Amino acid sequence: MIIMALDHVRDMMHVNSIAQSPTDLSTTSPALFFTRWITYLCAPIFVFLAGTSAYISLKNKGDLLQSKRFLLTRGLWLILLEFTLVNFGLFFDPRFHTLIFEVIATIGFGFIILSLLLKVKSKNIALIGLAIIFLHNLLSLIPFNNGSTIKTIYSLLFSLTAIPLSAHTTFVMAYPPIPWLGIMLVGYATGKLFELPEVKRNKIFLRIGCAALLLFVIFRFINIYGDPVRWASQKSAVFTFLSFMNVTKYPPSLLFCLVTLGIMFLIFVFAEKVKHQWMNIAAVYGKVPFFYFLVHFYLIHILLIVLLFFQGFHWHDFDFASGTFGRPKGVQSGIPLWAVYLIWISVVALLYQPCLWYGKYKTANKNKHRWLRYI
Repeated sequence: MIIMALDHVRDMMHVNSIAQSPTDLSTTSPALFFTRWITYLCAPIFVFLAGTSAYISLKNKGDLLQSKRFLLTRGLWLILLEFTLVNFGLFFDPRFHTLIFEVIATIGFGFIILSLLLKVKSKNIALIGLAIIFLHNLLSLIPFNNGSTIKTIYSLLFSLTAIPLSAHTTFVMAYPPIPWLGIMLVGYATGKLFELPEVKRNKIFLRIGCAALLLFVIFRFINIYGDPVRWASQKSAVFTFLSFMNVTKYPPSLLFCLVTLGIMFLIFVFAEKVKHQWMNIAAVYGKVPFFYFLVHFYLIHILLIVLLFFQGFHWHDFDFASGTFGRPKGVQSGIPLWAVYLIWISVVALLYQPCLWYGKYKTANKNKHRWLRYI
């Protein structure tokens, strides 16, 4: 949750974020590249743990029908919120010229599918999830006819795509749901491992994490399958390493999943072995993830608007319809990378007390207000 805010501050406020990709090796710097790359951990861990939480919730409730109803309702609710509060918080565009399907909606889609699979054994769900993760990159090799119905369906489910809905509205499938569903299904099946004693669980997590990272290195070194972008020798050893690590998130390639989820399993082991006060602080944000997600978007965007006014822009200069978060096109605006880090730390610090308050309020009133279960 904390690292995620860094990416959103960079995306909205960095001086070159509109015109420059942080992973474009011809224009990026190592600092900018890894500022983006470290945040790759966020989405796959969110989606994986969403599946794990669904498993734990089912075990705690012991009621299959109730769990199915909750996942279905929550899934539909998350998709609705994605296209309303989340999209508006991202673009501040009241006319919604861009409708973007991102991580909240893909988690909602995953919950809906998972609600239909609750009777399936965890082992079989794991196999389905692993098959999706390891094999979905093969589908890009199939030569679908452009403009065909099957190409459109494939693009919506498996690839990053943009579809014009009208002369003024574009639908962007940023998080193709099937590859992310594979991660959620594996997360759900992994819930059984969280029931094991800590020592045994950590040994298994350590092995899984190391095995995933080893597979990442092997597949990446072979450079044939697992990611649509091949690595290549660059102008220096540092940039060659950046090329090696430059995996594809949209959609999440096999190599993206191996490296991010491999690191995730090592984090699980680390988090249980190291008991420290800072982990209690971090847990304040983790206990109210959707509340934090919504509020931090609006806070960062408001700070961007304030920044633009300070940089001499006027309201009529702002462009909210083209997906630039309001930043004027063709004119330089924003802040350098060091300032991105300062704003990021400030945003996280400012949200500590609201998250602490909401966490306590939610705990005290969860049986009184049903809507608290969804935010």
